[in-house]
Amino acid sequence: MAHIVTLNSPVREDWLQQLADVVTDPAELLQLLGLEHHQELAAGHAARQLFALRVPRAFIQRMRHGDAGDPLLLQVLTSRQEFTDAPGYTTDPLDEQSSVVPGLLHKYKNRALLLVKGGCAVNCRYCFRRHFPYQDNQGNKRNWQAAIDYIAAHPELDEIIFSGGDPLMAKDHELAWLIAALEQIPHLKRLRIHSRLPVVIPARITETLCQLLADTRLQVLLVSHINHAQEIDEALRARLQLLKRSGVTLLNQSVLLRGVNDNADALAELSNALFDAGILPYYLHVLDKVQGAAHFFVSDAEARALMRQLLSRVSGYMVPRLAREIGGEPSKTPLDLQLRQE
Repeated sequence: MAHIVTLNSPVREDWLQQLADVVTDPAELLQLLGLEHHQELAAGHAARQLFALRVPRAFIQRMRHGDAGDPLLLQVLTSRQEFTDAPGYTTDPLDEQSSVVPGLLHKYKNRALLLVKGGCAVNCRYCFRRHFPYQDNQGNKRNWQAAIDYIAAHPELDEIIFSGGDPLMAKDHELAWLIAALEQIPHLKRLRIHSRLPVVIPARITETLCQLLADTRLQVLLVSHINHAQEIDEALRARLQLLKRSGVTLLNQSVLLRGVNDNADALAELSNALFDAGILPYYLHVLDKVQGAAHFFVSDAEARALMRQLLSRVSGYMVPRLAREIGGEPSKTPLDLQLRQE
C-alpha cells in the first residue's frame, strides 16, 4: 500500500459545496469578469437553451478580468455561433449512442468505457457528448452491476476507463464500491479515469480518494482534460502531487480549439506547464464534429503545421500525439504530420 503524504495545511474537502455553487447564468459570468457590457459575448446567452452553462468559481478565478478573448472563458461561455447548422456536424459524432449494457461502451477490444456519471462540474461548449442521452445511461448501482457482470464475462478486457459526464462526480464511497467490484475480476489490470473535475475544482482530489486509489491492486491512470496552461494553478499542482504520491500515473489529453490554443506558443506553454506539474502530455485531439461547436474547428492542415512547430520547441517526450477519434474504429487514429514534406 502506498503511503499518502498529505498537504501541509488541512485538506478542506469542500468540493461538493463548490459544486453546488457553480455559475449557471451567462450574465453573471460576464459580470464577474467585468464584461457585462460586451455586446458580442452577451449575444450568446440564448445558447444556454441548447446546452446549459456550468462553470465553477474556482475556474473563473483563473480567467483574466476584462479579457473578452480569455482562453478559459471561451471554452465555457455560451455563444450565438452554437446555433450555426454546419455541414458534417452531428449530435453523435463518435457513434456512441448505443451501448452493450446501459452505461457501458465496449468500443475497443481490450478496454471498455464505463459512464460512471452523466453530469459534469463544467460544461465545455465543444464537448462531443453534449447531446448524449445520459437519461438512458444513468450512473447507479443497478446499471453499474450490469456493467460489471458484462466485464466479468469478457476476459479480453484488461482495462476499464471511467468516463462520463465526469466520473469523479461520483462520491468517494461510490467509487470505492465500483473499484472493489472491479478488483474481483481477475483479468482486469488497469483502471483509467478521464476527468476534468480536478482541473476546475482541485478540491475534488481528496485524501480519501487518494487513499482509495493507492490501495487498489489495479494500476491507476488519471487522464486530465487541460487545454491551456492558464488552467494550471498552485491549487491544482498541490492536489496532483497527492495523486502522484498515491502511485497514480498522470496523463493529459487536450482538444485543439480555435481561439483557445491554436498557436504553437500556447501549445508549447501547455506542454511545459503540464510536465512541470507532473503530467505527461498524451493526446491532442482534433475537434469532434459535434453540433454546436463548429466555431472551434481547426483544419487538419493547420493542426499538422502547429505540431511540426511544436516539435522544434519542446522535448520529444512533451509532444502529445495528434489524433482523431472515428466512430467504429478500433482505436484513435493518429494524424500523419507529413514531416517529409517539410
